[in-house]
Parts: sequence; structure tokens; C-alpha cells
Amino acid sequence: MPDFKLSAQLKGHDGDVRAVSFPTANVVLSASRDHTVRIWRRTGDKPTKFDATITTQGHGYINSLTFLRPSPARPEYPDGLILSSGAEPLIEVKNPTSTPTDNAVRLLVGHSNNVCALDASLKGNWFVSGSWDGKAIVWRTDTWEISQFLVHEGDVKSVWAVLAYDENTVITGSADGQIRIFRLQGSKDIEVAPWRTISTAGVVRALCKLPTGLKGHPSGAEFASAGNDSVIRLWKMTGQEVGTLAGHESFIYSLACLPTGEIVSAGEDRTLRVWRGSQCVQTITHPAISVWSVAVCSENGDIVSGTSDNMIRVFTRNAERTADPETLSQFDQSVASSAIPQEQVGPAVNKEKLDPKSWLATNQGTKDGQNKLIREDDGSIGVYAWSSGQHEWIHVGTMVGSAGSAGSTGRKVSYNGKEYDFVFDVAIEDGVPALKLPYNLSDNPYEAATKFLGDNELPITYLDSVANFITQNTAGATIGEASGGAPADPYGNESRYRPGEESQPAKHKYLPHMQYLALTQAKLEAALKKLKELNAKHIEAGNKHIAMNPNNISQLETLVGSLSGVGAELTASSLEAAQIIFTVVAQWPYGDRLPALDILRCLVTMPEAATLSDNRFGNLISIALRGALDTRDPIQNDTARLLDFLDTRVDNQKVNANCVMMALRMITNLFSTPGGGKLVAAEADIIISMLARIVRTDDGLQPIGAQNINLQIALTSAAFNFACLAYRERRKSPRDESVDLGAVAQLINVVEFVVRKQTDGEVLFRALMALGMILAAGGELKELAQSLEVSEWVKVAAKKTNDARVKDVAEECLAYLK
Repeated sequence: MPDFKLSAQLKGHDGDVRAVSFPTANVVLSASRDHTVRIWRRTGDKPTKFDATITTQGHGYINSLTFLRPSPARPEYPDGLILSSGAEPLIEVKNPTSTPTDNAVRLLVGHSNNVCALDASLKGNWFVSGSWDGKAIVWRTDTWEISQFLVHEGDVKSVWAVLAYDENTVITGSADGQIRIFRLQGSKDIEVAPWRTISTAGVVRALCKLPTGLKGHPSGAEFASAGNDSVIRLWKMTGQEVGTLAGHESFIYSLACLPTGEIVSAGEDRTLRVWRGSQCVQTITHPAISVWSVAVCSENGDIVSGTSDNMIRVFTRNAERTADPETLSQFDQSVASSAIPQEQVGPAVNKEKLDPKSWLATNQGTKDGQNKLIREDDGSIGVYAWSSGQHEWIHVGTMVGSAGSAGSTGRKVSYNGKEYDFVFDVAIEDGVPALKLPYNLSDNPYEAATKFLGDNELPITYLDSVANFITQNTAGATIGEASGGAPADPYGNESRYRPGEESQPAKHKYLPHMQYLALTQAKLEAALKKLKELNAKHIEAGNKHIAMNPNNISQLETLVGSLSGVGAELTASSLEAAQIIFTVVAQWPYGDRLPALDILRCLVTMPEAATLSDNRFGNLISIALRGALDTRDPIQNDTARLLDFLDTRVDNQKVNANCVMMALRMITNLFSTPGGGKLVAAEADIIISMLARIVRTDDGLQPIGAQNINLQIALTSAAFNFACLAYRERRKSPRDESVDLGAVAQLINVVEFVVRKQTDGEVLFRALMALGMILAAGGELKELAQSLEVSEWVKVAAKKTNDARVKDVAEECLAYLK
């Protein structure tokens, strides 16, 4: 059987392609970290050419999708339906002919965290979803309602893989190393317990169904699994393991099965591999760090892959669909020129002991995909892979000393148009693509780490870990004279842990933390685009009294452009644009306000922005809270005080949690400027009362966004900033207490409610940091916390998660209470 060769390269995504699907011979679907889902249609004139259309433009990265094929049960959708989800835990159901401005067929709410896996049953009567929240849910496609919850007991953490095996069976794989098989029929309860549970050697990230009967897999296996242990395991439904396929050198992220019964796998070692029986018969190396997803076309047997270099590639065994020789050559060259970090290949290498390039001419590999390090003629280290199909060694890259570093080559590394000594790949969260951290040897590690955390909207509590990472990975690399020791920490006191020193006790690690938090990372261009689309609909509907004119649009474009810069200042034009944002927030229909609130929460980081106001609805805080919480269209132009409005005119059941989340992000960001700090201090009682209403610390009220992790992070960030303000005020002389004892008591109640109801590690960490700042202030604030018996629920928080940060800060809080 011939080898697969490149058929097409589909370029268009601006971020990692996390999921792909190949539903028909002429259609490829893709989901990306650039917040889009795209449909690629093969053009009639050339079988290797595809044209793309964006069907979805989300507010967060998208990492899962599946396709519901056309069905007589759904005649209104003759083209089928695309299901997708990701960081926003909403499952979107979209028509393949839709554009980003078209409404979804359905938005399904059931998960509370990233939905990382989707799969539809063959008949399309139901589909199943898996999430970082540790849940798997079966959904009916006739009513779009939850059919069953698949029970995952124990320390599951994440359900990484779901497989709709047949019309009665779902298989899941999770971070606890368990494979669970569920039988759907016959269960009278909405919660279905596993029919069988299989323990594996590690995290399960991928599953695929194998053919049975005469054309079945030679091992007799009925499905396959793979994950962090780099091994493909073959299973019977009884739980019996009947074989293993070893060859990958890192995590395996995705599995698929060809019509021939061959297995296709892809993972972190840059390869896509084809397995026939127990043998790897072909290894296709990609010019990327990760091959995130692989899918096959059941109609023609072609393969599609999605990778970390933002590309989609189609491979075929059919000569008529093979790319032209020039494209094939370019692909081979891109693979050969790839720089491979040493840590991806293995432990440190002694270059002098490597075989020379002449070794390749007289030695063969023992299996397809086998790697061999060679000392090149120019002194570099070449990485070669054995191709059993071509019966030769293929150059697949050059090894460098560190991930994206100049370490072994002496050459600078280009990133975003600038040259650096190092550009590290930093994996902050398991399963999420690594983030780029540029660094020059002349930089202060703490300054570089702080900028990295700010650019990527990450907790400042990662500061020590990131700075330590920099120091460890630049050890031995110098520029000019040696500096004579690790730099002092410019962001804390001398008791803070510094790279190169032994760790300090936990009681000194996090608290007190004097810097306010900010939530400023945004896709403002996408928000502006959405505003334009909504505005066009208002014009078409004849709502010209609230629609923006071309001059307004131009002013908003200028404002968004300035917000993308550093140190942007308010101009006369941006002042006018701000008034336009106020009008949208106050007068547009409630369902259309979200993108304006998104721009507003970034606007407040500009110097002097806190002076902005509206003569009808007051200052920035009043405008944002009314826009987020008043579901009337438009907001009523009344004279009710903001506190009275919060008490009497907020319908928690109708409120959009994402709008509230944006308002909370704005309040958090106001602390970043002196004027904004004064504004939130003046309104502290009102805002803290709003926090209490959101989490429902009063009887009879319904919580807002209890399942929305982004809202909970924004809420606990705002709570921390107010706790930090209270701490700072107690350190001043004379004392200035805008956050009085009553407000602090209410803030503690808010934090307690969050800790008791939430399980997300980041939410718990920020909540405990808020309490910790109150305790660190000492005096009457500490006595107040002690009187409220906070130690009991601090201990509860420490037991809710394995997140070491939560346990550490809980220990610090308890130390203050002794």
C-alpha cells in the first residue's frame, strides 16, 4: 500500500489548530485558538485547493468540534450542523452555511469549564461532551436538552476524550487515568454510572473506535486509547488489553481509524503516524511542536491534521490528489529546517560522541519513525527519522540547546519583530498550548517574568516560578561581565523567594501582596467588529435613534487602535468615542451591550479615564453596573441611587453573566490608575454590596453566573483588590478607611460564599488571597475575621483541590489566625 503524501496545506488560522474534522471528501472543519471555527471546501477546479469560510467568531479559544450529519429527522438542516466549544463553556450549534454574524441554532449550557471534547453518535440522535470540569454530558439533538450526566467519581479533574461508540455506548477518557464505558439505554435516572471502568498507566487524552468482524483489527481490539504515556493501547469492551503500539516519543493527543482499519495517531513529538496491525508503517513529521488533532475521511481515506503552527494539512494515498512537486519539496524543506528543542529529543547530548553524517549511508533503522541524532559537517546536531516506506533516513530538523534559544547556536531568535537571546515555550496549564516568553541576558528575570504574566493575563502569583524558570534555563549563559549574583526582587520585600536561593516557608510566599490585579487582555478588534455588525442590524431595522453613524464608527476605530498601544492617553477624539460607548451600554438592547462593555473595561486603564461620566447615568461605575444589570431596553433614565437600583431593580434570573463579568473586570481594572483607585474607593460600599448580590449572601436571592468561571475569576479579582485597598489604608497615617469594618465584613462573607460553592483552583486561590490580605492587615480586621470563624472554611478550601497554590495560601491564612 502506498505511503501518504501531502495533498493540501490550508492556511488562514492565526492560532494553534486544536481540532479538525473531515466529514466529507470535499469538506474539512477546523477549530482554533484564534477563537474561530472554519469550514474549508474543496474547489472544483483543483483537488488540492480548499477555500475557507469562518462560521464562528468566539470570545475565547475553541478546541473541540464535531459534525452532525444531515438526517431525515432534521430536514431543516440539509447541510448538517457544526458543534463547537472551548474556553467559553457554551456548546455552539451552527449551520455550516452560517457566518459569524448569524445566530447559532442553539447555545447549550451545562458545563462550567473548558469543553475539550465532543463526539456525535452515528445517527446523530445525540452527542456527548467532555470538560475540564470533570463532567461528561449526553445531549439530545431533537430538543437540545441534556439527556444524561455520565457519572465520573473520584479525582477526575478533566474528561479529555469522549467517544460515541455506538447508539447505546459512550466511552470516556480522563486525567485520572481511567477509561469509563457507559450504557445509555435502560437507565431510568438522568445520572448514569459506568458499566465498566478500566485503569490505565496515565492520563487518557484520545480514543477511537476500531472495526470488528472480518475487517476487524488483527488484535481483536474494539477500541484504542492513548495519552501521556506515549503508548497506544488496544482494548476489548470487556476491559481486556490485547495489545500496545509504541513509537511516539511524547504525549499522544489524537487518534482516528482509517477505512482500511489502520490507526492514525498524532502528538507532541511533531508526528502523525499510521499503524497497520502492530507496526508503524509511516511517520509524517510536521514543522510544528504539536500535532494537536487528526481526523480521517471515511469516503476517500484521506487524513487531515491540525497543528501548533496554525496550519491544517491534508494527506492522501491517491496520486491524483497529491500536491505538486514544488509544494511537496517546500513541505520537506520546512520539516528539515525545523529547530527542535533539546529537551524534546531527550537528555543533554555530548556532540563529540555522535555519529557523523556518513553513518546514515551504511545503516538502516529498525522501525518507522525511529530518530537518530547526527553530528553534521558544520558542527550542528541534525535529527533524522527512518522512513520504512522510502527506505532511507529523512532529515526532520536541527536540535537547539533550549526551546527557542540561541543557547547552542549563538544566534539571536526573532519574536514579534524583535531579536532575543531566548524565546522560551512556557507551559502554564496542562493541555493548553505553550506561551512564548522572550528574554535577553541583559534583562532582569523578575521584570521579564512580570511583563510575561501581564501580557498573558496570568496571576502575579506565578512570578517566582516564571523567574526561576528563566534563571534555570539561562544558567551558564552570560552577556558581558558576570553580574555577581541573582538580582534582588524589585516587586516585594527581601523575604520573598528569589531564584538560586532555598525556598522560604509558605507563610512568606504569597502574603501580603501589595500590587492590584488587572484583567486587561482582550480581542478588541473582535469586539469592535461585533459592534459594527450589531449596528448594521439596527440601521436595517430602522433603529436610527440608537445607531452609530460613520463618524462614530471612525472614532471607535481610533479608540480601539489607541487601546492596543502602551501608555495610551485620552484625546479629544477618544473622549467623544467614550461617550459613544456610554450610549451603547445605556440605550442599546440588553443582549447587544456585551462588546461595548468589553471595550469599556479596557478604556478605564487609560490615564484620566476615571474622570469620564454621563450626565444621565453618572460615573463609569454607575454606567457599567447599570448596563450590565439593568435588563430593560433601554436603561430607564431615572434618578434612583445606584444602591437603590441594585436593591430593587435587578432581576438575577434575566441578567447575562458575561455582561456582569465585564463590569467586574472594569472595576478590577480601575485600580490600575490613581484616578480609578479614588473612584472605586469612593464607591466601595456600593460595589461590595453588588459582589454580595452576585454570590447571593442574602436569603431569597439567586446567584449570578455561579457556573461561569470567568465571572468568578473577575469577582474574586475585584474582591482581592478591595482587600488590598483595605490593607493599604490600614498602613497609612493618618488612617483613611473607605473600606470600613462593615464593608470588610461583607467582603469576607462574599469570599466565604465563593469558597464554599466553587471548586476551580484559580477562583479559590484569588478568594483566599483576598481573605489573606484582610488577615495580613492585622488589628481590627484580623479580629473581625476571627470573630467570623473563617478558619473552618479556609480548611475546606485547602481540601477542594490539588492546586499547591491554594494549599499554600490557605496555610498562610491559618498562620495569621494563630
